[in-house]
Formats: sequence, C-alpha cells, structure tokens
Amino acid sequence: MKRLPGSVWMLGAVSFFNDVASEMLYPLLPIFITRVLGAPVAVLGLIDGIAEGGSALFKVFFGHWSDRIGRRKPFVLLGYVASSIAKVLIALSKTWGLVFVARVCDRFGKGVRSGARDALLLEASTPTTRGLVFGFQQTLDSAGAVIGPLIALVLLQVFVDRIRTILFIAIIPSVIGVVLAAFVHESTAPRVRHATASSTNRVAISKLDLHSLPRELKVFLVVSALFSLGNSSDSFLLLRARSIGLSLSLVVLVYICYNLVYSLVSTPAGMLADRFGPRRIYAVGITLYMGVYLGFALNHSLTGAWVLFGVYGFYIALTDSVSRALVASFVTDQSQAAGIFGLLQTVLSVGLVAASIVGGVLWSTVGAWATFAFASLCALAALVVFATSELRHVRVD
Repeated sequence: MKRLPGSVWMLGAVSFFNDVASEMLYPLLPIFITRVLGAPVAVLGLIDGIAEGGSALFKVFFGHWSDRIGRRKPFVLLGYVASSIAKVLIALSKTWGLVFVARVCDRFGKGVRSGARDALLLEASTPTTRGLVFGFQQTLDSAGAVIGPLIALVLLQVFVDRIRTILFIAIIPSVIGVVLAAFVHESTAPRVRHATASSTNRVAISKLDLHSLPRELKVFLVVSALFSLGNSSDSFLLLRARSIGLSLSLVVLVYICYNLVYSLVSTPAGMLADRFGPRRIYAVGITLYMGVYLGFALNHSLTGAWVLFGVYGFYIALTDSVSRALVASFVTDQSQAAGIFGLLQTVLSVGLVAASIVGGVLWSTVGAWATFAFASLCALAALVVFATSELRHVRVD
C-alpha cells in the first residue's frame, strides 16, 4: 500500500473515536426510543428523517462557506464538538423529543464537517490515490463502528441491559475525537486548480454554480438521489433483526459483523476503484444493496439475517468512499472541493429524509417487508440510470 500523509491518518483517527462513540449508541437507539421512551416506529423514522433533512441544508451551506473563506479545520472541529454535545443530550433524554433535538444537533455537526473534511482528504491525495485515501479514512471510521458496538455489547452484560448507562459512557470517546480534531493540520498554501485537457468535463468554477456542473456529475447526483430515496435509516434493519427473533445482544453483535466487513473491505474497495475505475465498483455495490434489501423483505430466518448483514457490509464498502472518489475526479479547483462534496452529501441526506419517513409509514401501515421492497426498487431505478449513463460515457470515450 502506498504511503499516506499524516493528515489522512489524523483525520482517520478522529473519525475512529467519533464512530466508537456514535456506534456505541446507534444499535441501541431504536430499542431505546421505541421500548424505553415508548415512541412508535413511525416516530423513529420521523426523527431520523427530519434530522437528516437539517443535515442536508448544513452540508451544502457549510461546505460552500468553507470554500469561500478558504478554511477547513474550524468546520471540522466545530462539527465534532456538536456531535459530542449531541451524545450528552441523548444520555439525558427522558422523552423522545430530546432525542430528536440531539439527533438534529448530531446531524448539524456532520453537516458542518463533512465537506471540509473531504476537501482535506482530497488535498492529501493524488489522481492515482483518491480511492485509497478515501477508502483508508473510511476503514478507520468503520473500525470505530466495530469497536463501539463491541464495547456496548460488553457493557450490556456488565450493566444488565441498562441502556442509559451506556449512553453516558459513550461520551468519553467522543470527547477524545474532539481533542484529536484540534491537532488536525491544515495547509496554509493556496488551493490550486489543476488544469487538464478535458477541463470542460470537470468542476473548475469560481463559485458553486449548479448550471455549470458537468453533465456526468449531474447524472451521478440524480443516481444518488434515486438510490437514497429508498435508502432509509439502518435503524429499520436493526428493528427487523429484532423482530425476526434476535436478542438485544445479538442485534448489537450482528451490527458489529456488518461494520467489521465494512471496515475490512473499504480500503481494498478504494484500491480497486483506483485500478478499475470508481464507476464499475460503485455499480457492483448498488447491485449488492438491491439484493440485500430484497432479502430483508423476504427473510424470516436468524441465519439469513446474519448473512444479509454481512453482505450489506460489502455493499456500503463498495459505494461510500468510492462515490466520494468518483466525485473527486470532477474536482480540479480544490478551493471549491468542500462545496462539491457538500452538495453530494446534501443530495444523499435529502433522499434519506424521504426514505426514513416513507420507510416508517410503510412499516406501520403495510408491513416491514414493504420498507425493504421499496428500497430495493429505488436501487434498481438508480442502477438502470447509472448503467445507461455508463453506456453513453463509453461511447463518447
């Protein structure tokens, strides 16, 4: 593996500790909200949907703001501080309303930092290492998503399923992440524009003008919107596993397995994207997602749940960091990078708003299977559009 800059390692470490904290909570939150606080499943979807909706606005706004003032680190640091505050609010929650406020605060933090963080990663990469850089950062991020639930699993045994105690303990790694974020290095050199022979097909504009975006990027944003329209919160997957018959501890454990696959595959997926092109790897990932969600719609066995969560880890490893590497290939003016990455995250978040709300309504009115069947159909539509655009891309080349 090629040598990675220190900034990539540091950003990866920050993501690791933040995810340890977040993922100590995440597999427990659906049960905490519906069982401990007494909220219906539809409210769970509403909380995630509205929180992500706010995040969508934050991502594009703060990404563009970061570009305008030419700074990255303040946004990264503020974003992680906000997420730490959210952990405190969740631990103190006595009603689902405060959980809702905490989730909005957490998504605000992600919205503030996402574009600036990805812009820092882009600056630390080259055209031949983009997939590797984004994949490696995602590996450390996902490693936190393995360790966090493992800690939660141990604490569930120590504190005899007292979820609130675990929520308070999760604040500790979150604070460590904030401290590390304060040491992230930001280059003071001007962001450069890399001219290319095909610059008419790349983003290199003085400000984020949607009309000036290249056609390929616009198509990919449409694909992302179609896909995310059915890509509801993973909370539904955890509730599905619980409804099939997994105990609370096994729900956490199956979530750990998913994140373990996600972590192990992310860096190799990024390297494959560098070698074979991110478009091909991304298409494989969407295909896997479609099959997995169809499986969740039809499956009623405990063994099937374990298999589906494992394959689900492959899907996200082949799409998450790879999609950012693909978008990075359109960015030649690094002073606009945060705005472009923020735009991608906004599109994904807006889709997640609708997906989480629709998913909750379908679950409550039709049945759990309908939530996953709808997601599979949305993925199929995205894959068709993506494949069609790929054929046109090949013909033009």
